[in-house]
Amino acid sequence: MHPVRKKRLIVITAIVLILSAAVGLVMYALQQNINLFFSPSQIAMGEAPRNANIRAGGMVVKDSVKRNPDTLAVAFDVTDFQHKVTIEYRGILPDLFREGQGIVAQGKLNNDGVFEATEVLAKHDEKYMPPEITEALKSAQSSTDESAASAQYTY
Repeated sequence: MHPVRKKRLIVITAIVLILSAAVGLVMYALQQNINLFFSPSQIAMGEAPRNANIRAGGMVVKDSVKRNPDTLAVAFDVTDFQHKVTIEYRGILPDLFREGQGIVAQGKLNNDGVFEATEVLAKHDEKYMPPEITEALKSAQSSTDESAASAQYTY
């Protein structure tokens, strides 16, 4: 091989290796910061990973909020009107947290199927709904409509 071509090949190979290492390091750093959203139906069907940081959300089920009078521990259920998930949280809930309203919680799903939240976010006005919850509720509604439609056709 000609010496000039050999030198170019070495330079190009070195550039490709350095770029590959940089992309690999960036992907590794981003992997630890990605929090995917899962609806209560997805969690109930086992699609959510255990012991990994995820976000979960839905509508807070009425009369499901249970507070420990001695600590800041609180447990409540969240639903997408098909399934519900119990969320446990230690801390002060947002002022806008109420039963029957949409919330998004960040945390981990433990081996018992209980979501242990590290942060709870509530919507900030009556018209706003987090996009993930809106989409989860729409998909739950459409699957309910499909099952109702298929039930109509089976008669």
